[in-house]
Amino acid sequence: MELVIDRWLHVLAGITWIGLLYYFNLVQAVALPKAKADNTAAGITKHIAPLALLWFRWAALATWLSGAYYLERSGIGLGNAFLLKGAAAPIGIGAWLGTIMLFNVWVLIWPNQKKVLGIVPADDATKAKGARVAFLASRTNTMLSIPMLFFMVAGPHGGHLF
Repeated sequence: MELVIDRWLHVLAGITWIGLLYYFNLVQAVALPKAKADNTAAGITKHIAPLALLWFRWAALATWLSGAYYLERSGIGLGNAFLLKGAAAPIGIGAWLGTIMLFNVWVLIWPNQKKVLGIVPADDATKAKGARVAFLASRTNTMLSIPMLFFMVAGPHGGHLF
């Protein structure tokens, strides 16, 4: 039962994380320039983006931790997954991609978004550079999410192909 609950939490946190990732890249990134043009961006950058980023980064961590817990407790083994051993290789590739994405969230996206949103002081040049780094890391995560999701389900649904 413990693994069922953990797996459910992993899936729920993952949906939250990836859903917000797609929101940022497919909705907010498109709408924000239009909102800046008609002077309505302040509502997004002051109220929506900080809250969405809060859920985004903690959902990323919850997804990774619940996934690591599942791998260890299910008998697959976190080490086997990360070393891509045998039947653990497909889920291990997904785990590696998820780890890279988690790094991008906490080390590249969030610290730079704090500057862009004015949560921490930054001059205009630093904000512009931060916006670019956060944008590229977020787009990278969007692209990595596609194979990551595939490899997450490849083990039980086609892992024999590897």
